[in-house]
Amino acid sequence: MMEPKKAFFGLLRQQQCWVPTLRGWLLLVISTAAVAFLAGRQAYQFLAISDPVPGGVLVVEGWAPDYALQAAIAEFRRNHYARLFVTGIPLQQGAPLSEYKNYAYLGAAVLLKLGLSTNEVQAVPTPLTQRDRTYAMALSLKQWLRENDMAPTKVNLLTGGPHARRSRLLFEKALGKGIRVGVLSVPAQDFDEEHWWRSSQGVRSVIDEAVAYAYARLLFYPRAE
Repeated sequence: MMEPKKAFFGLLRQQQCWVPTLRGWLLLVISTAAVAFLAGRQAYQFLAISDPVPGGVLVVEGWAPDYALQAAIAEFRRNHYARLFVTGIPLQQGAPLSEYKNYAYLGAAVLLKLGLSTNEVQAVPTPLTQRDRTYAMALSLKQWLRENDMAPTKVNLLTGGPHARRSRLLFEKALGKGIRVGVLSVPAQDFDEEHWWRSSQGVRSVIDEAVAYAYARLLFYPRAE
């Protein structure tokens, strides 16, 4: 039996191994593409999770479009929540032309215009932050609840489309184990959720949220309060 060739002062040696043939590589590529396609078709449904826990308080993100805010009103009235909180960060476009400098105030104003009362709606603004904005907004809500002696055991988060799964995860991390966080995903109206890959808006929304969710799940660590 022939002695294997060695190199780099005996640190490496030559060894035979099996590698795919052209037919094997072709089958591998086709199989991988098929798995990726099937997974991609379900990406929106995975990200746009709805797992509500009615009761307690309801939270909506102030940047949500008007149809999502209308859905928040319907949910608020249907399940008789104690309060509807609106989170948000400062407006970054058009703020000099608006009396509302933060999405929390803007969203709350829209909810009031659509029929809710000031006793039902509470804006919770968050200062400008360059990273982990959803987590920062959840921390602001936690601080508001603490300062105002509110201790709900359940928080239901209403948000748009594929943002739902990541939002719930970050709210869970911020609010802590004593609060159960549910989520309601409002279907997107600017692209077909069943065929999201057929529009640029759908591709941007789903791919961006898939990457952001992977970051939040695998790489994000809550910072100290």
